[in-house]
Parts: sequence; C-alpha cells; structure tokens
Amino acid sequence: MKSKMNFKITVLVLILFCTGIKSQSNRFYSDAFQNIDNMLNNKQKYSFKEGVYSVENAYYQGKLDTVELNGKIRFLKNFCLTLLKNRQLNYSEKDENKVNRYAAIYSVMCEATPVIVNNDTIKYKPFTYDFDDVFGHQEQSNLFVSKLLDTQKGNCNSLPYLYKILAEELGVEANLALAPNHIYIKHHIKSLGWYNTELTSGIFPQDSWLMASGFIHLDAIQNGVFMKALNNRESLALLLIDLGNNYNKSYPDNDGRFPIKCAERAIQIDPYLANALLLQAETHKRLFQQIMKVHNTKDIQSVLSDPKAKELFDRMNKEYAHIHKIGYRSMPEGMYLDWLVSLKTERAKYEDTRLNKVPDS
Repeated sequence: MKSKMNFKITVLVLILFCTGIKSQSNRFYSDAFQNIDNMLNNKQKYSFKEGVYSVENAYYQGKLDTVELNGKIRFLKNFCLTLLKNRQLNYSEKDENKVNRYAAIYSVMCEATPVIVNNDTIKYKPFTYDFDDVFGHQEQSNLFVSKLLDTQKGNCNSLPYLYKILAEELGVEANLALAPNHIYIKHHIKSLGWYNTELTSGIFPQDSWLMASGFIHLDAIQNGVFMKALNNRESLALLLIDLGNNYNKSYPDNDGRFPIKCAERAIQIDPYLANALLLQAETHKRLFQQIMKVHNTKDIQSVLSDPKAKELFDRMNKEYAHIHKIGYRSMPEGMYLDWLVSLKTERAKYEDTRLNKVPDS
C-alpha cells in the first residue's frame, strides 16, 4: 500500500514538474508579448532593438546574450560615427544630417570599407546574404538579428531589422516595407522623396523591380499590404507576428491561443498586415487539421458535423478569402530567390539612378 502511494506521489511530482517546465517556457513568450504591447500602449519606451531582443530571447528561453549583442551593435554604431566624421556627402538640403547617417549605415552594412588598425589598412567585410535556409525552415533562428551579428550573414528579415536598429541608435528613423516574402527599407529625403534600400544585394532599386515579381497586385498597393513605409507601431506589429511564428516552432502542437493573440493584436495596429492575417488563418487551418487527425480522416466533409470543426473551417475560409480580396498573393519560394537574384543580374534595369546624384565628397 505504501509502495503504491509513493508511486502515485512520484507520478504527481513528475506531472507537476513537467507542467512547471512548460509554464516556465511559455513565460518568456508572454513576457515578450507584454514588452511589445507595453510599447504599443506607451507604457514602455519604444525601442525596436528591445522588441527584437524580446522576440529572440523568447525563442532561446531567456538565454539570449544581450550584453554581447549590444557590444556588437555599439561597434557598428561607432563605426558609423567614425565614417560621419571622416566623410560627408555632396548634399546640402536641410535633412543632410539624416541623409549622411543613412549613407554611413549603408556603407557599414553593404560596402567593403578600408579601416586603419594598428597603422595598417584593412578592408572591413560587409554583411552578406545567406542563401542557406532563407525562410528558416530548418532552423528558425536563421531569421534572427543575433545570428546575423554572429555570422555576418543574414536574409531579408534580419538585414533590414539590423538596419532599422542602427538607424535608431544614430537617432534617425528607418521605415520597413513589405513585398511578397520580403522586407526592405524605404527612406524619404527632401531631394528625392521616397527611395528604396535593398540590403540583400546592397542596391537602391526602383519600384519597378518590386512590381517585376509579378505577385504585387494593385489592390495590395492601394490597401497598403505591400510597398508601404511602415511606421514604428506597424514595425512592432511585425515583431508580434515573428513572436507568434517562433512560438509555433517551439510548440508545434500548441492550442493556437498564443499565436492568435499575437495576430489579433497586430491586426489592431494594422488591419491590412498580411503577415498577421496569414498567421491567424493558418493557425485556424492547423487546428482544423488537428481535428481531422483525431478523427483519423482526410475527408473534410466527414468532420464538418463536429461543431468546432465547422466553426474553424468556416472561419479559415473567410479569412483566406479576405486575404485574397485585399490583394495579397504568395510567391513560390523558388521564384522568390530568382526574383531576388534578378536585382543583381539586371542591376542596370532596376537601379534607382537618382541616387547617383548624391555622391560622396
């Protein structure tokens, strides 16, 4: 009798212990959500960098070395400041201070720059595009700024994020912008108006390059789904989607509540944020598929008699229809990579030549 009681107590302790581990794991995601939400509600000082840290730290379960990351960002910031002291653009508009900072960040991220170290001149190697696991299928952290800073290699997620972080470190604003499967930078300056900075190739492309993808519908432009300069709040909303996607990678069989929470909060900030709308629809699709798995069937009609299955089925179809209506179109991954490479192979066709009128002095 005593042996059975001890066995029950042991099992109970193990259950509680395991539950505690799961709760502890989820806490980092809850904290990250709260940090970003506090910024959105003006309860916490805005910082895109801190938002990025929160998201990546949640995935790493509190083990992100922010001290080391801050050291690397501080080095890049100081490098930019050194360039600003030793180089100026032939640009005389009122916003020259801002434009010079943009040019310094671009040089640090995209150009091989001569640097004097111990009286020797060496070439600083810029960041490069990493074509390995571009979408984070193999490892979610391949999309992270921390991975970019560790390896000097990144993608269309981490490169523009780091650019925005450095801009804010230097006291200027940088706007993220979206294209199919893609993030880039949009700037507005007095001499040119809006122009694009593409960090995956280090080129300033015209909008025609974006349209050449063939997946940017006119409705998507009119609704601000693609090619819109995101403000700081909309950029934080984008981080909420990263948080929800990271959570799904950490807990693939989750009940959907947390990613839906992330999606709904992001949609409150930007009703046409396609990434948020997709996270919402795809979460409902996954939950519907879980019900089909429980029923051990691949026949959709056979599970629609289940009220929960019917609710999820109707909801996800409505959400996908809305996503299509506002102009969102998904681009096949292979075509995306070809489109990305086309910017370099057809540079003369797509490069914004207006930027050649703002030379270094």
